[in-house]
Order: sequence, then C-alpha cells, then structure tokens
Amino acid sequence: MQPDRAPRFIVSGGGTGGHIFPAIAIADELRRLRPDAEFLFVGARGKMEMEKVPAAGYRIEGLWISGLQRRLTVDNLSFPVKVLSSLFRSRQILREFRPDVVIGTGGYAGGPVLYAAAQRGIPTLIQEPNAFAGLANKWLGGKVDKVCVAFAGMSKFFPSEKLVVTGNPVREQLLERARTMASDGPATVLLMGGSGGARSLNQAMAAATERIAARPEVRWVWQCGKNYLEDFRGTATAQLPNVTITAFLDRMDEAYAQATVVIGRAGSTTIAEIEYLGKPAILVPSPWVAEDHQTRNAEALTQRDAAVLVADADVVEKLIPEALGLIDNPARREQLGANAREQAKPGAVNRIAEEVLTLIASPTPKNNFHATV
Repeated sequence: MQPDRAPRFIVSGGGTGGHIFPAIAIADELRRLRPDAEFLFVGARGKMEMEKVPAAGYRIEGLWISGLQRRLTVDNLSFPVKVLSSLFRSRQILREFRPDVVIGTGGYAGGPVLYAAAQRGIPTLIQEPNAFAGLANKWLGGKVDKVCVAFAGMSKFFPSEKLVVTGNPVREQLLERARTMASDGPATVLLMGGSGGARSLNQAMAAATERIAARPEVRWVWQCGKNYLEDFRGTATAQLPNVTITAFLDRMDEAYAQATVVIGRAGSTTIAEIEYLGKPAILVPSPWVAEDHQTRNAEALTQRDAAVLVADADVVEKLIPEALGLIDNPARREQLGANAREQAKPGAVNRIAEEVLTLIASPTPKNNFHATV
C-alpha cells in the first residue's frame, strides 16, 4: 500500500445472513478505524447480499456463481463454467479496484475472489465462524494469510501459524441498543427461522395452536422467513392475537430487547448474538448443513449449560412445550442466560479489523500486488 493512499478493502460474504452481517460488521469497524477507507463487496448474483449490502451503504459486484447441489441438476453441470467465469471476473475486479486486503466471511463468491487474490500476493484473511470448518474455507485456509476463528482447537482444519481466535463478529451497536431498551412488556418468545426460514420450526408453530392459544399472556414473534410466509401466514396459529408472523425482522434490536426466550437454528451469528446478550435460548440445529456443523456449534453452549438443544426431528413435539417451560421458570432462564454471557467474546469485530490492518502494516513476502498486476 502506498503511504499517501486511502486503504482499499474487498469484502466477500453472502448467501445467508450468517455470512452477510458479519461481513458488514467487519466493514463497519474498518470504516470506524479508517474513515478514509474504500470498500467493495463481492457477492453472488441473485443472492441476499445483493440487497442487504447496498442497504448497509456499500457497493457490491455480483459474480455468476453458485454452490454444488446434492443431486444431479442442470446447475451442477454448469458449475465448472461458473467457477471459470467467476475467477475471470474476480481477476478483473482485483485489477480495477486494487485492494490492499481481501476479506472473506463465507459464501459462494468468496472462493474465486480470495483464490485470485492469494495467487496475486494480495493480503487475504478469512473468518471461519463455526466449530467445524466448511469445505471452501478449509481449501482456502492453506492459501490465505490469516484465519480468524471463533472456537479453540481449529488447528485440525487450518495451519496453526495462521490462526487467530477472535470470536465471531456481531453487530455490537445493534446489540448494545437492544441491551439498553426497556423490556418490561409481556413475556415474549422470539422464534427466528433465519432469512430463508426453517420449515420444521414453522411446522412446530403451526401444530401448536391450542397450546399457544391457552397462554394468551405469552407473546410470540414468529419470523418464518421469506420462503415460507405464504405457506404459514394463513394458519390458525398465525391468526392468534398473541402471535405476530413476519418474513423478516428489520429491527432486530427491538426483537431481542423484547425477547424473554429466543428460539433459533444454531448458526454461528445467532449463537454469538445470544451469547453477547446473555439470552436464554433453545437451539434447533439444522440437519441440512455441511458436516452437521450446527450441532457442533450448539454443543459448544449446551455442554456448558448455556442453551437448550432440541433435535430437528423432535421439534414439532418438544419445541413449544420447552419454550413455555422456560417462560414459567425464571431461575432456569437466568442460569442459561448467565452461562451464555460467559461464553461471549465482545470486541471480536474489533480484533478482526485489527488483524486486517496488521496485514497492511506488515505484509508477508508474497504480498507484492502492485508488482504483479
């Protein structure tokens, strides 16, 4: 980096909120530390990041890329072409934007742009949020300069000399607002299915009309996901006066502030936010994710009595009774929340941002970008 030039960062994270919001949080922190910095996000065309990143105030370029499907599809047949196209476009973006560091938080687009950057000696950093590393990050781990992780013991996936245990980045300003908001309303269960939604969680709500109706003093905020709103907003449960159904929660600070109990999948961002806030939570790991990594994420809390785990296969039968049981047991809620808070790593986003800036200040020998493009 030239000393008289503002730093430039490419950030890639997409596909789900668990990749997008950490990427935005890192960019926000870098912008706080270096107000003169320039940013460019790289995502996958047609994915959630193409909407959420501009809404957060950042420019984004979309690559023609997608993941491999588990079954033979036309998309799988086109996968090699998409990879080559994305690598070519990534190289163009690198030449045009001339970043000082490329940062990845997961998602399809991260592979091509981080690989292309590492090939050219541009400093690179990836953030692995889960207790079990994904295939893309494991592959990139040997090529990038630094790997920021949330859990100890990740040297079985990445070179130990590259590892930095930072915790997972969360939207700390949002969560601090949630902590300071008044929460003296009715007992509230916040059910979060993620940006796309979780069918089993929605089915559990739909099947529990009588139980939920029998406790009108308990409020339910049901975030069903955009993929399921049409299917579930006409259900009897959704019509109950103590139930609010929505596709997406735009004001997560308010939702968290009001929540007495949180129900969600065991994605890394959800867990990090629950820990930060010290909220009693019921986690339902998705059975559809690679290497069953959400179960491992959840076990990092349940082994410390910091959350309750309900298996996806048992969710219709057990989820709502478990939530109502916590509503009726303040001492248990307090214990779970306190234990969760002990696992929190506040300041994770700042630690990651500082690692990024260190790559500019002390580049490795291979970081000779301006000499190679």
